[in-house]
Amino acid sequence: MAKKDPTDLSVEEKLKTLFQLQTALSAIDEKRALRGELPLEVQDLEDEIEGLNTRVEKIQNEINEFQKAIVQKKGEISDAEASVARYKAQLDEVKNNREYDMLSKEIEFQQLEIELCNKKIREANTRIEERKEDLDNSRALIAERQEDLEVKRSELDEIMDETRAEEDKLKEKVKDLESKIETRLLTSFKRIRKNARNGLGIVYVQRDACGGCFNKIPPQRQLDVKMHKKIIVCEYCGRIMIDPELAGVKIDKVTGVEEKKKTRKRAIRKTATSKKATDANDME
Repeated sequence: MAKKDPTDLSVEEKLKTLFQLQTALSAIDEKRALRGELPLEVQDLEDEIEGLNTRVEKIQNEINEFQKAIVQKKGEISDAEASVARYKAQLDEVKNNREYDMLSKEIEFQQLEIELCNKKIREANTRIEERKEDLDNSRALIAERQEDLEVKRSELDEIMDETRAEEDKLKEKVKDLESKIETRLLTSFKRIRKNARNGLGIVYVQRDACGGCFNKIPPQRQLDVKMHKKIIVCEYCGRIMIDPELAGVKIDKVTGVEEKKKTRKRAIRKTATSKKATDANDME
């Protein structure tokens, strides 16, 4: 049998198909809602662990730089000590005070260089200890977050396994229904649904109001919805409206009447009681 062209569908058939599509999409939303915040929590943990790993790498690079600086300063100390030894040896061979003063200043300068290098080495060692402590804390935090991530992933996978089969069936149904709807109408429906807070793109009229935003619908517009002659949208929220009967939804109209009757009886009873009390007061 040849597949019916979506553009050849009547307004009634279009509305029915749209409502079936909305029902399937809402069911998918419910399945995804079962996962709650787990997907976001898993993503946040993954991002945090990635950030911590970057931090660990940065700290390790800093430690390596400090260690290289220490090696360099130790080399400078060795050169300075060799210079001091050489200048002291030359002191024994000086011929005048000028040469002696010059060598003495060089020895003093090299000794100051040695003291400065030792100070830099001590500072570098202190920084290395601090960064190693930060490194240990970061690694411990990574291990902790990794455990949390495994637990969250396990919970998410369990929920996904429970709902995957049903969700796949619903997705196939959605795909089939979408192929029956003309592109223009489907695009409009998706846009409406995307902008709607509750994800409803088509709603039925209930208690003379829009089932999406609950604003009152004028009688003439309700009649237009029941006639199924054209696509009617809510003038307040823009959702497509469908007659409950066409949607296959039963609206219990009796409930509203019963509530009114009960309210009226209570009012009558209260009035009668008040009248008796007034009569009693008059008798007194």
